[in-house]
Amino acid sequence: MDFITAKQAAEKWNITDRQVRILCATGKIKDTKQAGRSWLIPADAPKPEDGRVTRFKNNKLNDLLSRIDEKKSVLDTLRPLTVGEVARLKDEFLIEFTYNTNAIEGNTLTLQETAMVLEGMTIDRKPLKDHLEVIGHRDAFEYMLQLVQEKVPLSERIIKEIHSLILIDRPEDRGVYRLIPVRIMGAKHEPPQPYLVSVQMEQLMQRHEEIRHAMHTVERVALFHLLFESIHPFIDGNGRTGRLLLNFELGSVGFPAINVKFSDRKNYYDCFSSYYETGSHEQMAFLVGGYVEEMLDRYLKILRE
Repeated sequence: MDFITAKQAAEKWNITDRQVRILCATGKIKDTKQAGRSWLIPADAPKPEDGRVTRFKNNKLNDLLSRIDEKKSVLDTLRPLTVGEVARLKDEFLIEFTYNTNAIEGNTLTLQETAMVLEGMTIDRKPLKDHLEVIGHRDAFEYMLQLVQEKVPLSERIIKEIHSLILIDRPEDRGVYRLIPVRIMGAKHEPPQPYLVSVQMEQLMQRHEEIRHAMHTVERVALFHLLFESIHPFIDGNGRTGRLLLNFELGSVGFPAINVKFSDRKNYYDCFSSYYETGSHEQMAFLVGGYVEEMLDRYLKILRE
């Protein structure tokens, strides 16, 4: 089989060299080969369709998704992190992730206090509930990483198991879909009645699987997060569970875990308001994509240095 370079393919198809590399990295071109950081493309390969280029009206979002694909492609060519490096980065991320995701839900522990609780210490004059939320989130995060490593697909059973670990302080409600109506304070959206929760969760999982290869990963997980939170299937712990599921799906296709920061909570809440008002998930996709790019940049910097 004869091969041409990405630059030659770009000239042939009248697109940029960068677009060709992204198409190669995302499997849009069949039978490509990678030589170092370069791509070799079958000379007779047809120009592929890339529906994501025009999926959004927001050109900044399209550009963000393209940068993410290119940076992940570069990251995949670099040497892997050592076991020690992975453990150190995981521990640092866990502290920040646990602090931020719990703080969004009202936990009063500071970042430093969260780190101390993860080390087994008790913080004077802070509620037992806040301590248990840290421990529960740590256990759920570790379980999520194990599932990703074992390539276990997301399912309702997995969602309930993760929630069961999260809600360590509420044994009667762990891993059980709610049986009473709930309201999301400050939101115009009203979650479905209890008798519809199981049906809508089943539909959500089916839809999520159907669009697996039709959407960019960032777009798909952002939409899943919005839909999951709109169902609000549990009596409590939906936000923390949802952000873990978001990372579950990112990790399952090789993207780094992200940390939705407490300081960004207004922007985060605005993403839900935008979706409920317009039906568009662009704002959440942009938020998630920004965090993904931030983490890719961090790992690229570490490995290059």
